[in-house]
Amino acid sequence: MIDYKLLLALATVVEQGGFEKAAQVLCLTQSAVSQRVRLLEDRLGKILLSRTAPPRPTAAGAQLVKHFHQVKLLEGDLESTLGDPASDAPTRLAIGINADSLASWFLPAIGEMCAQGEVLLDLWVDDQEQTHHFLKAGTVVGCISDHAASIQGCRVQSLGEMRYRLLATPAFKTRWFADGLTGESVQQAPAVIFNRKDMLHHRFVQRVVGTKDPFSVIHYVPSPEQFLEMIRRGYGYGMVPDWQSRDLLQSDVLVDLCAERFEAVALYWHCWNLSSPLLQKFSAMLTVNAARLLA
Repeated sequence: MIDYKLLLALATVVEQGGFEKAAQVLCLTQSAVSQRVRLLEDRLGKILLSRTAPPRPTAAGAQLVKHFHQVKLLEGDLESTLGDPASDAPTRLAIGINADSLASWFLPAIGEMCAQGEVLLDLWVDDQEQTHHFLKAGTVVGCISDHAASIQGCRVQSLGEMRYRLLATPAFKTRWFADGLTGESVQQAPAVIFNRKDMLHHRFVQRVVGTKDPFSVIHYVPSPEQFLEMIRRGYGYGMVPDWQSRDLLQSDVLVDLCAERFEAVALYWHCWNLSSPLLQKFSAMLTVNAARLLA
């Protein structure tokens, strides 16, 4: 029988990214939290947490963290069904999401549940190619990802697609791409890329230019708003989603470097395959509204 007091300590360390923060949340000493995690490992005979910075769950630890969060979610549903007064409190949902979705359509899609006080959002932000790792680690109940294949123990639904175009200012185009995009020009022109995990720009440029040579003249800007601002100010060129660029293209502040070619990124909602009314309601609202907002 798993001691859920010990399991809570493990899950909180993973969620908070360290023993010190977990101790503050649990109102315990850091030593007490460490002892609880160690005791759980001793009882199960497995290492559950790699002592890195931040600590990361092992495969066994991820299974236990996932189990803990699933039980908490189902307990909340049960309390609501039984009419427990505590069920009036909103349920915290940890969601993996890419920054562009968060900055555009996501909040309008699920805002009604927040307004009604049904959920508290705990958003884990990363590139759309990486968010599924949060789900596999058990730290989120669902994620928005560009992966179409379902993850074991989860269900997947299509949300729609976001379109990206390679943009720059007219002056930037004249300076760096007077002869168009070539293998030489993309090696020299400064690019703006979200972070080092983001491969969208690389794939698009390599497909257009027809070369797989790496390029390294890059600004890394992990903020959708400042990412666009870098391009708008002429500091670089990059892949901008249509929701950000329409007005700037129409007013000729930015120009399309690739003659209307674009990259369509299909998005999918992955979540645990649980009989949870709350999670099912959240998923239904998300998928229906995403289809409308992304159309």
